[in-house]
Amino acid sequence: MELTEDQREFKEFAVKFANSSLNDKAREREKNCEFNSEGWKKCAEFGIQGLSMPEQYGGLGRDILTCIAAMEGLGYACKDSGLLFALNTHMWTCESPILKFGTNAQKEKFLPRLITGSFIGGHAITEPGSGSDAFNMKSKAVKKGSAYVLNGTKTFITNAPIADILLVFAITDPKKGFAGISAFIVEKGFPGFSVGKPLEMMGLKTCPVGEVVLNDCEVPEENRLGKEGAGAAIFNSEMEWERSCLFATQLGSMEKALEECIKYANVREQFGKPIGKQQSISHKLADMKVRIDLSRLVLYNVASMKAQGKRAPLESAIAKLFVSESYVQNCSDALQIHGAYGYSVEYDFERNLRDAIAGKIYSGTSEIQRNIIASFLGL
Repeated sequence: MELTEDQREFKEFAVKFANSSLNDKAREREKNCEFNSEGWKKCAEFGIQGLSMPEQYGGLGRDILTCIAAMEGLGYACKDSGLLFALNTHMWTCESPILKFGTNAQKEKFLPRLITGSFIGGHAITEPGSGSDAFNMKSKAVKKGSAYVLNGTKTFITNAPIADILLVFAITDPKKGFAGISAFIVEKGFPGFSVGKPLEMMGLKTCPVGEVVLNDCEVPEENRLGKEGAGAAIFNSEMEWERSCLFATQLGSMEKALEECIKYANVREQFGKPIGKQQSISHKLADMKVRIDLSRLVLYNVASMKAQGKRAPLESAIAKLFVSESYVQNCSDALQIHGAYGYSVEYDFERNLRDAIAGKIYSGTSEIQRNIIASFLGL
């Protein structure tokens, strides 16, 4: 599956936009763990937050492959991986589920503000005692009149310190297991809702991550997303979208790194010739290229299925697993090719590697993706 001319142009527009608008003082922000709020606004003006959203809510109404192409372009050119991760979380774990499962009133209330970037969104499912075993949560939601009272703690929640709304998952019927989990749109100003200070992470330092505490947090019934007990279905749906689209930014970053490695391998000389002529280096570059092309194939395959309205639980798991692990390996190889320069903080290679490692954990760990794939093999 190949991009159309229009999709290639859109990708190039995204590259030019990122180069001109998102990279200023990127290294300083990374050192200070500072979210790029101005970049967020510029992305909204460009249309990133509304890429896949219908025009009736202010979005661009683009097809899924165009969205992936645009995110590839951002990944290629933007040096602020934390900003890109915050955008992806906002788009695929907040906007998309509201669009698919929300009432007309919920869509009209939240989507326009999420699309313009005036609202920042995310979702909250991970808890101190439940990460990969996501549905083994302790947070509870008890119906009280025309509202639900939520109690519990969520942790490692992307965008939590800056979010205006979070899609929060909690148990409404403990007897039903995963079928007893519901989803709620929790707004920042709700009494009983609080967010801890941002957590400092190994990478993606410009994307705020924090703890969420729900202490008798009263959420109006109209803020329940979907029916009671639909939480697992909503979560699985949004994970398919995230695994299908988020990793396009990693694909773009891999493209950029390979180009830089090839340039360096042609000019850096050791033992009387460019290092690219050394088989140990040329084979690394060849493997990097193989991973990039295969990553594109698996991502575009999922995009094709989603564009046809098909479910893609197996295919999105394969894509997430392969792209995230390929990205880590490519970043490691890029650093190795550049030697001490790659290890230096003056260049982007060490930061890319730190940022890449998180991809093996978020959106379901590599081990969970292998479990999903194995389940489709009857194991």
